[in-house]
Amino acid sequence: MTRPTARRPAPAVVIDRVACTGHGVCAAVLPDQVSLDEWGYPIVRDGRPDPELVAAAVKLCPARALLAGRRPT
Repeated sequence: MTRPTARRPAPAVVIDRVACTGHGVCAAVLPDQVSLDEWGYPIVRDGRPDPELVAAAVKLCPARALLAGRRPT
């Protein structure tokens, strides 16, 4: 008997809205996942971003306001 393999969800971009200062690096690194509102703050769209790009965006965020994680359900 084989056990079904559990699919790991792709990392989601999670933004700490209090820490975010609107630099826009996340939108530059993840243009398919993140857009900016009229004040330059990120709006995250649903989707399956590339895990390597998520890691890069988290690392490059000057405000340390990005996290890679699962979206709350």
